[in-house]
Amino acid sequence: MEAPTTTTPAPVMAVEKVVAEAEELPKAIVKRLVKDKLSQLSKDGADIQIQKDSLSAFSESARIFIHYLSATANDICKESKRQTINAEDVFKALEEIEFQEFVTPLRASLEEFKQKNAKRKSDSSKAKEAKKSKTEETVTENGEAHENEDGNTVADEE
Repeated sequence: MEAPTTTTPAPVMAVEKVVAEAEELPKAIVKRLVKDKLSQLSKDGADIQIQKDSLSAFSESARIFIHYLSATANDICKESKRQTINAEDVFKALEEIEFQEFVTPLRASLEEFKQKNAKRKSDSSKAKEAKKSKTEETVTENGEAHENEDGNTVADEE
């Protein structure tokens, strides 16, 4: 008597494939990151080619690392009786999984990101404030104003 063979039904395989594709990192970004790092490490700065299977290995390794890091950060978050993972949880997770050497550069990168983001927000606020004051000046010159469809105050033309 033959042992029964188990096969996964086609719809289940399709769902698994969709889930797997959804978790894949963008190949173009992974390729650019790998090529940039390898060109930094090469002595002659030559353009290094990467085989398709190597790119898949890099991508899968990065995906697994992200899953492992996020699960560890999630555990740290839950131990603190919180539901939202913050940057400190990620830093602690990196230390816990023995990647302490990433913490300092990551902190510096995060601080740089925050500074750029704060500058972008302040520039945006200044632009909005300038636009608002210009609209108010126009209203005071003409003496009348109304709201347009966008909810912005505009001066009535005479």
